[in-house]
Amino acid sequence: MDFQLTADQRALKAGVRELLEGRFDGSVLREAAGAGAPSLDRALWRELGDAGFFALRVPEEEGGVGLGLPEAVLAFEEAGRALLPGPLVATFLAAGEVTGAAQGATVVTAVSDGGLVPWLDEADVVRGEAAGAVPLRSVDPLTPLHRVPGGGAVASSTAALEAELLIAAEQLGSAGKTCETAVRYARERTQFGQPIGAFQAVKHLCAQMLVRTEVARAAVYAASVTGDAQEIAGARLLADDAAARGARDCLQVHGGMGFTWEADVHLHLKRAWVRAGLGRSAARAEEELAAAL
Repeated sequence: MDFQLTADQRALKAGVRELLEGRFDGSVLREAAGAGAPSLDRALWRELGDAGFFALRVPEEEGGVGLGLPEAVLAFEEAGRALLPGPLVATFLAAGEVTGAAQGATVVTAVSDGGLVPWLDEADVVRGEAAGAVPLRSVDPLTPLHRVPGGGAVASSTAALEAELLIAAEQLGSAGKTCETAVRYARERTQFGQPIGAFQAVKHLCAQMLVRTEVARAAVYAASVTGDAQEIAGARLLADDAAARGARDCLQVHGGMGFTWEADVHLHLKRAWVRAGLGRSAARAEEELAAAL
């Protein structure tokens, strides 16, 4: 059995990365983060639609790309790596059901488990009951949040499980990016006449980041193939942990520089915290895994 990505899957991954690096690179990310109240870039949203991002799983006979969940995971991994803002998961899952979602003309958000709603004011369509939603002060400057009072758990439907997996894919992309960032900085930054990556403590931090990322990658990729509810729960837990702990370790490698506004790593940490609060809670996922065992 071959567990390697196919040539088409590698090309898809590279294509999404190239699109995002050309349209939403570090300078654009920094500008968006420092703009105060975040606003959704509708032009970029339509470009994603034109590129087929939202229509990846829409059947070809309906005008989509006709690919599967594994390919969607690869695309969302790249979106997470770039910290692309917006309710990507809800819009993606609405493609083929909500008019304009596949083309990026309609922005869709959804009420998650616990009542959190990202990008409510910018959305054209809200899936779930959002009446009475109140704004929250989001830790992530690129993810405005509302909360629906008394928001309950979301049923474990196929769409809800797929949303969990796509969020896990975004977390995986972020974990991979912070790992690469830490390694690059450890090679460039010198202390006592040598790169800080030569010191054992820094080596251990980078190695731990890599291990967590690759374990999460294996779990996320496997869950995208099986679609199994328990495997998706495990993948989500591993990806949440890899993203949050990876960003914290990246901050540690950067030292005092990592805690400044100018370093992008704090944005990965804040987004990881926000993503972890969307969808099924970690406690609920752990209970479901324990029950299955």
